[in-house]
Amino acid sequence: MIEVKEVKTKREWKQFASYPLTLYQDCPYYVPSFFSDERTLSNPNKNAALLQSETKAFLAYRDGKLVGRIAGILQHRYNEIQGKKCVRFSRFDCIDDKEVAFTLFDAVRAYGKEKGMTQMHGPWGFSDQDREGMLTYGFDVRATYVTNYNYAYYETLVKEYGFTDECEWVEYLLTDLDATDGRIFALADRIRQRGEFFEVVGTMPVKKVVKKYGKGVFDVVNESYKVLDGYVPVEGKMLDQVLGQFGLILNEDYLSVIVDKEDNVVAFGVALPSICAALQKSGGKLTLPTIFRLLSAVKNPKELELGLIAVLPEYRAKGLNALVIDRIHKGILKNKIPWVETNPELVTNLAVQGQWKGMKREIIKRRKCFIKEI
Repeated sequence: MIEVKEVKTKREWKQFASYPLTLYQDCPYYVPSFFSDERTLSNPNKNAALLQSETKAFLAYRDGKLVGRIAGILQHRYNEIQGKKCVRFSRFDCIDDKEVAFTLFDAVRAYGKEKGMTQMHGPWGFSDQDREGMLTYGFDVRATYVTNYNYAYYETLVKEYGFTDECEWVEYLLTDLDATDGRIFALADRIRQRGEFFEVVGTMPVKKVVKKYGKGVFDVVNESYKVLDGYVPVEGKMLDQVLGQFGLILNEDYLSVIVDKEDNVVAFGVALPSICAALQKSGGKLTLPTIFRLLSAVKNPKELELGLIAVLPEYRAKGLNALVIDRIHKGILKNKIPWVETNPELVTNLAVQGQWKGMKREIIKRRKCFIKEI
């Protein structure tokens, strides 16, 4: 018999947050989330996404032993925008056992039906800045800071439960970073000479850039990404939380914020220093040694993860992505970064996949989200 309990107490939330550390304890490819973030998912004072969503989490036990976890999320803003009635499953982790997996999915399904939902899909997080997608290829490659890792049997479990494919992403490893298409940089030079658009990173400290232009950056991101599967606008207190989290791992060599003559943000791009090694060493717990390792990784990164590149739709024809790529690429060359991972790119988003033409690239991971009627 499998016993499933809704997570309610502090002790249970601690178990929920720590379970993946047990499941993946011998796996060198798993990268934990920050432990404190996972432990406080249901706390609106810690998780600003709860202003536009709600969640329940569940733990599965067999003979008193913890064997799985899952969270259900009602993303009200997404359902409102898309005109859907979806419950998301998230934070799904369990042993290779169909009975355990099905019981966990049943718990989220019941939660969704109780709330009037008609579909269940995932793994989605609270927003696009949360981890999403299930790894389906690339199980021998370490995860990035912003992506899930899971064992190969997960896809079999979701398919046997009756889920079908909803969307798919690919992730590239970029090498030969000095061999990009020179036309991109020639275009960037021509745009700068026209004097219509200006780079603000490097003209003031990064903290000031985030404070002054952070909202404008996410206005651009929200407008650029609103058509993509599962996207939820980053706004209000959630915006403040995202800026606070990611502001800690920004390095100005890999950041670009472009403004027009009126000082409005029109384009943005960022590559993030990899902090995976520090998180793996600490199990996601923010100890004092971990803080020092994180600061070192941000200041002197050995590898990068591509974050976002966004240009307001009305400016895309002006080639502003070239300005963004040019700045980030110069930082990569200056600091002799040997390779970059792209993080997930929707297979249908050919424009994004074409951003880094000329570099040697290889698909190293694939991931999917799945959906079913409930």
